[in-house]
Amino acid sequence: MDEQKPQEDTEEIVQEGEVVAADLAPAEASDSSATVLESLESLIRENLARIDKLGQEANKHKEMIDSVLTNDETYRQHEEAAKAAAKVKNATKQEILKRPDVSHIDAKYKEVTAEIKEIKESMNSYLQEYRRLSGSDEIETDSGAMQIVYKAVLVKRKS
Repeated sequence: MDEQKPQEDTEEIVQEGEVVAADLAPAEASDSSATVLESLESLIRENLARIDKLGQEANKHKEMIDSVLTNDETYRQHEEAAKAAAKVKNATKQEILKRPDVSHIDAKYKEVTAEIKEIKESMNSYLQEYRRLSGSDEIETDSGAMQIVYKAVLVKRKS
């Protein structure tokens, strides 16, 4: 008969701590930075793969829902009625926008929104330069302190 040995305690004790770059030798700091960078790259790749997988799953479910809806006679009738109503609404809107009193306002609206877009694009550059020169991600405005925030997005490279 086999003797049963008591299981050894194999749990590791984890101690929380903080790594301070000044405490590390330069080689250790760069090794640590490289390890962190590799970990981040790995997390990014894993998340991209997960997003792709979930996107495919979502598309599959969406196709199933769309199939059920298109095969439902009541839904199809309502969808056709809604499309017809949308066409009438858009035609009416275009006619109203062609009126001289309204076309002037519409042109002014488009001009103002284009100017806002241009200013926001310039502001993006100004804020990046401000942060680079000042080293601060906060700026004092008439309405109080505001924080400069960046949004990172991953896009495929153009070959």
